[in-house]
Amino acid sequence: ARRMGLNIPLVYNCSGYESFEMIRLWDGIVDIYLPDMKYDDQEKSERYSGARDYPEINRRIVMEMHRQVGTLCVDKDGIAVRGLLIRHLVLPGGVSGTDRVLEFISDSISRDTAVSLMGQYFPAHRAVSMPPLHRPLTVREYGLSKRLLKKHGLTHGWVQQK
Repeated sequence: ARRMGLNIPLVYNCSGYESFEMIRLWDGIVDIYLPDMKYDDQEKSERYSGARDYPEINRRIVMEMHRQVGTLCVDKDGIAVRGLLIRHLVLPGGVSGTDRVLEFISDSISRDTAVSLMGQYFPAHRAVSMPPLHRPLTVREYGLSKRLLKKHGLTHGWVQQK
């Protein structure tokens, strides 16, 4: 499509739990990576998502994405054209390990990394019987997460109003 004139940024929106080989295949094709960083802890990722190796794989994948496209760049109209934008859903009770996730982004990727700190979690399906995921995120919990962005020097990206 690009050889035929397609001239828009290609966005790959994903869980951040893809195979490394697949992400390498996208090198030079994807313009904007939009991965999740869900957990920092093996036990929690096993318990809540059935993927004990999520933190290890996720970090490796996100670092490769950054190697390919760098930090998020926007045009004069504020439209993203290339780069990495990491989504992090803050979960109740500290399940998502926000402090350590943001520390990893800041220390191992770049303080210039764009982060979308999401606070819209609500319990559904099996989560309603899995404390602390059985309840919505509190304003206090999300406020702490916003302060952690500053603590780790992450100033690019978005936060939600709660």
